[in-house]
Amino acid sequence: MATLIKQLSNGSIVEFDSGSFDEWCVYLTTSNKQRNAPRDITYFTILKSLGQKHGCKRIYNDFVSIYQHTNKSVSSAVLELITQISHGYLDDSEEIETWFTVIYAGMVAEENKEKAVLRKRIKRLGMHQLLMDGHTPEFAANFSKGKKWRELDAIMREKGF
Repeated sequence: MATLIKQLSNGSIVEFDSGSFDEWCVYLTTSNKQRNAPRDITYFTILKSLGQKHGCKRIYNDFVSIYQHTNKSVSSAVLELITQISHGYLDDSEEIETWFTVIYAGMVAEENKEKAVLRKRIKRLGMHQLLMDGHTPEFAANFSKGKKWRELDAIMREKGF
């Protein structure tokens, strides 16, 4: 059974529901009722484009402010923070609200995955590679696949998280 995370200002909804692995799959249902589970490559591509327009460092720093407050539970305070952050992006506020909510839900899901060692840090690595290191969305979305957690942990520690 789906669990609502947030109804967005554009009428879309973000929710958790059963996926192929567990109960923590993040779904986005648009206002025209199209429902899908956004992949990292999807939101990395959009956030990279928004970073080119608004500044990659700004997008990353706003992401980190959300990351710092993320734990195993969906927080209304964090959802409100996302809304407040998105208002600062004027014409792109709906895009920022949508994709920051999706990535926030993804971090909550990572915090709840039974065997995940790196938890939400894996999303931060992708965002750092994308926005601070200048890698492509494809690189950032696929970098960690097949790598041992200790190797990824060492990279994350080098980057300060």
